[in-house]
Amino acid sequence: MAYDIVTDSSANLTEEMYDEYGISVLPLRFMYEGKEYVSYERGKQTDLKLFYKMMREGSVFTTSLPYPNESERTLREILDAGRDILYIGFSSGLSGTYEGTRLIMEQLAAEYPERTLLHVDTLAAAAGQGLLVWYAQQMKEQGATMQEVCQWVKDNRLKLAHWFTVDDLMYLFRGGRVSRTSAWAGSLLKIKPVLHVDDEGKLIPMQKVRGRKKSIEALFDNMEKTGIAPMEDQVVFISHGDCLEDCEYLEKLIVEKWHPKKVFHNILDPVIGAHSGPGTLALFFLADHR
Repeated sequence: MAYDIVTDSSANLTEEMYDEYGISVLPLRFMYEGKEYVSYERGKQTDLKLFYKMMREGSVFTTSLPYPNESERTLREILDAGRDILYIGFSSGLSGTYEGTRLIMEQLAAEYPERTLLHVDTLAAAAGQGLLVWYAQQMKEQGATMQEVCQWVKDNRLKLAHWFTVDDLMYLFRGGRVSRTSAWAGSLLKIKPVLHVDDEGKLIPMQKVRGRKKSIEALFDNMEKTGIAPMEDQVVFISHGDCLEDCEYLEKLIVEKWHPKKVFHNILDPVIGAHSGPGTLALFFLADHR
């Protein structure tokens, strides 16, 4: 049966990928001074350089989940067109997005008994989620059934490594991800944390290093330790919070060492960026474990 892959905007794929693959996107939202914005709208692009410039100047953004009625409308349009749905969602350890969408899908399944609706919690974030969606799309194009794709994502989600560093821990503190003490100490001592997303889909601090360059190299080192060989077959995603030079430095380290099959990079989605801040740099790849 024909099926569509659906994800949410936190997957942080490029506009060109969404268009090329025809993936439906449920957009999360961000707010500034009482005005609300969608983080993704097909054919329209947020000025993310301006977004991160405003953050550097002290602007504070808040975020919210996709609107249930809009998510339902998107899913219903797919079902009415006679296609099944595979929803690949944002980590339930970080957001209520997956759970909210799952409930909508269960209601729709009762209304459309002739259709199949599957959902999988990636336990992943940002382009980590996006890389799982990318692999799912490749399988679909090669003829895999929706059930086969769904099972592959479930079987491999805990092999999708997330390693990232931030330039300023205060943004993660504002979002409730680290303590005030850790944030202040990190800022005062010029400590750059290296974090990852664990098997429960939650952010976990892993290392503390001094200096930006060392924190970037720590991401590379963790790929070297855990990346699944042969490394030249890897597809690598890198996300950045308006720090393209750092992104390119990390990409250069990876390409010169392993010559992976593909390296994609993209500026971080505003909903993720609102919590991690400008200067965030994140690396995603398949590993023997997270």
